[in-house]
Amino acid sequence: MTQAHSNLHRSAWADWWEGTRRTDIWWTLAWFDIVLRYRRSMLGPLWLTLSMGAMIGGMGPLYSSLFGTDLSRFFPHLALGIIFWSFFSSMVTDACNGFIGSANYLKQGYFPISLFVWRSTARNMIQFAHHIVIYIPVALWAGVSLSWDALLFVPAFLLLIVNAQALGLALGLVCTRFRDVTQIVTSIMQMLMFLTPVFWLPESLPGRAQYILYNPFAQMLELLRAPLKGGVADAHNWWGIVGWTAVSLVVSGLLFARYRRRVVYWL
Repeated sequence: MTQAHSNLHRSAWADWWEGTRRTDIWWTLAWFDIVLRYRRSMLGPLWLTLSMGAMIGGMGPLYSSLFGTDLSRFFPHLALGIIFWSFFSSMVTDACNGFIGSANYLKQGYFPISLFVWRSTARNMIQFAHHIVIYIPVALWAGVSLSWDALLFVPAFLLLIVNAQALGLALGLVCTRFRDVTQIVTSIMQMLMFLTPVFWLPESLPGRAQYILYNPFAQMLELLRAPLKGGVADAHNWWGIVGWTAVSLVVSGLLFARYRRRVVYWL
């Protein structure tokens, strides 16, 4: 039996693990994606930091004045909101094109498709690392005081990565088969940006509109942002994300087990 034939008859779990454990491949591909994007530029990936810093620096005073909020209180909220939403949005949109953008690899030989989901996740983590450093001077200027509760950021970020992997598999499969779904997802993400407290404070909502804060992006944003602002997220955010993660894992697992072998034929 050939290697490709034996690989195609692995269980879904073994197939996923084969792609996951090859960190040498997907991390290198992700790093090359970043390097090639900024090839021949003087600052290279530092443009990620500068462009994000310019956006936050310009929007902070403006939105603080519009909402009538003290800048030292609003600036950390806005900075983390924009940084994390950029991370969310790029992971979701990249997930839609994860397999399509890797068509050359998938057509030339056998590769576990989870490898290319990790490639997309790693690429976005590198970009996030360039963005999050902007929060350090913002936090120092605003006098943000961190406690041991800041360590809650770690399990929240791990939940984010689990959801990114599950969503990457599910959206990657669906968008490869139905190409119009990519445009639908992009439009939905644009709408959700305004329904998630990225630019506005949650307490500014009237009582009847509080249900908006129960969308999974708002809950995940709160889990990640609250510890870095010196606070603690409400318990309902943890329970909501744990429930959402369970649903995502079940749906993506079923899609992956049933359709993973068809991806190359859809490309």
